[in-house]
Amino acid sequence: MKVSQRIEQRSPDWRRLDVICIQLEGSSAARTLTATQRAEFAGLYRAACADLALADAHQFPSDIVRYLHRLVGRAHSQLYRSRGLEARGWWKELFVDTPRRLFHDGALRIALGLFWGGFIASAFLATDFSPVPGYAESLLGAEHIQSTEDSFDGIKFGATGGETFMAGFYLWHNASIGLRCFVMGLVFGIGGIFETLFNALVLGALFGHMAMTPQGDNFFTFVTAHAPFELTAIVLSAAAGMRMGFSLVDTHGLSRRESLLAASREAMPTMFAGVLLFFLAALIEGFLSPSAAPYEVKALVSVLSTLLLLFYFLVLGGAAPEEDRGEDTPAGAGGGEA
Repeated sequence: MKVSQRIEQRSPDWRRLDVICIQLEGSSAARTLTATQRAEFAGLYRAACADLALADAHQFPSDIVRYLHRLVGRAHSQLYRSRGLEARGWWKELFVDTPRRLFHDGALRIALGLFWGGFIASAFLATDFSPVPGYAESLLGAEHIQSTEDSFDGIKFGATGGETFMAGFYLWHNASIGLRCFVMGLVFGIGGIFETLFNALVLGALFGHMAMTPQGDNFFTFVTAHAPFELTAIVLSAAAGMRMGFSLVDTHGLSRRESLLAASREAMPTMFAGVLLFFLAALIEGFLSPSAAPYEVKALVSVLSTLLLLFYFLVLGGAAPEEDRGEDTPAGAGGGEA
């Protein structure tokens, strides 16, 4: 498509974004937007960002480039002004916008299905009821299984000292798992699929096998409290990487660089949620999991954690008004092909 044709095609959206910016820059009464207008504004802003990147890359006329720079700058200021200065904006971002984006994130749904489907199937195959004898040993290796059993054989809960160090160690360990899942997802999404499935099979086999051993009680006493946050964080990390990896395959008419940048913005809530859950899991794993607290207390923490996750992802995420969902239109959508 010629530059002149591209400019002619996109000009109506630029003018519309300009009009909304003028409205938002006006009096306080004029700054109020309906849900539909907010969705339109967000979509026009993202499309203008893609147009600006395209204009810089393909040497559009200098006056067009300057106009887009000013337009994107004004729109950016208006989009994030209330979020940065008003408590109500932060509340909406944390408890309305973010759970809604996660709820409608296709990559996250793929990661959840792969992980929990693989985890449950692998856990069953590793039990004594498995139709595949020796499944856990063939997947994990006899040495790994023996090492895990030994580490939970005669473990003493409530030993004092070192909790802060262990919390730091678990935070580093969890972060390394999350980073690996995220980076693998960048490989066109396929790497994330394999990494997610691998973690699901290995962890599922470990849980299933330990449930059948004499050390099972100690194992589950240790992992129960922090498991919901840690396992969910693994899925979120993989999903964030997969979303960006998929953007390299389906670019929505943008260049791969532009598509990746747009996808990275969309993946931010998923990444932040994963980091937060890894942090919370490390705190629980370092302080509560090895403590002498009764198993009932640890189970209660696990149940409350699970309910909190379900409420945030399903209840808050699924409760967003239908008209607000248009805000998640990918960058460049409705803006024509590059």
